[in-house]
Amino acid sequence: MSSTARKTFELNNDVKAVDPAAAIFQYPREDEKALEDQEPWRTDPHYFHTVKISAVALIKMVTHARSGGIYEIMGTMYGRVRDGTFWIMDAAALPVQGTETRVNAGDAAMEYMVNFQEANGEAGKKELLRGWYHSHPGYGCWLSGIDVNTQLNNQNHNDPYLAVVIDPNRTVSAGKVEIGAFRTYPEGYTPPSASSSSYQSIPMDKIEDFGVHANAYYPLKVEIYKTKLDEQLLDLLWNKYWVATLSSSLLTSNREYSTSQVNDLNAKLHAASQSLGNSTSGLKLKGIPAGQASGKNKAAQKEFAGVEEEDTALSKAAKDSSRITTEAQNGMVAQLLKDKLFNTPLTTALDEAAARATVQGRQ
Repeated sequence: MSSTARKTFELNNDVKAVDPAAAIFQYPREDEKALEDQEPWRTDPHYFHTVKISAVALIKMVTHARSGGIYEIMGTMYGRVRDGTFWIMDAAALPVQGTETRVNAGDAAMEYMVNFQEANGEAGKKELLRGWYHSHPGYGCWLSGIDVNTQLNNQNHNDPYLAVVIDPNRTVSAGKVEIGAFRTYPEGYTPPSASSSSYQSIPMDKIEDFGVHANAYYPLKVEIYKTKLDEQLLDLLWNKYWVATLSSSLLTSNREYSTSQVNDLNAKLHAASQSLGNSTSGLKLKGIPAGQASGKNKAAQKEFAGVEEEDTALSKAAKDSSRITTEAQNGMVAQLLKDKLFNTPLTTALDEAAARATVQGRQ
């Protein structure tokens, strides 16, 4: 059952296998140092476009995020950079006490980071500090004003540097890791017209903070990978993750989150109903994705890919309603399956073939 669950996890998160002999793992430190000296990201704010996170680092970050409960957690990521891509190969939790809305690294965390980096060097690990991660329990993956300032400061002094956000509550509800990776724009930089992206549910009390800083950073494409050399460590990490998942109930562990989501949906529906009489079907210009503009107009930042219809407040609330319903349904189905598997006594002997068919849902 554990192996089946792990395969499902890898399928849901589109984990790709990478050859451990790939060029990135043989990447000389001298070549990376030459790239750092050139600093191409200083002249091209969109130089970095992708982040590839190892499955080992992902499970470490998700387990850490879930352990924080309603409080934010924080950690660091280690890896390499090459060809506009961050390769995150490991992650470490920081001894930081966060609140429900913010988390900051103090002197103890900074000292821990230095000691951890030195220990990595002594152990022969060549990956450098390449970013930080923290959690947003229940309110999505984006950067708040404090996060933007933290990331901008890190990019000014420790570039290349990456910010990753994980929502443990939505990860538990959806089964797929809710994760986002971001970099901030330089101060004074005006980004191109925002390209269309998938709708993201933001709680009413966070919308203002989200909107004010939405143009101060941009998202990177997130990909998850694993190598054959990771298998043993993945097995150990997965056993801990799987036991925690199996022993918890989505209906009870996420009760406060589910209640807050319903309350937030009620507030959004109330706001939408007040604006129904004045709302019209709005159109907006659809911007070209970053990095695809032609050289002539790239400086002017005035290229557009067409016209698209804006989501209304009611349509956004409808999407939130569908998501909340699906998450609640998944929680009830999971609870019924666990009850059937672990609490229902067998009246007759069950052979191996029948047991396997039951676990796989074929009986």
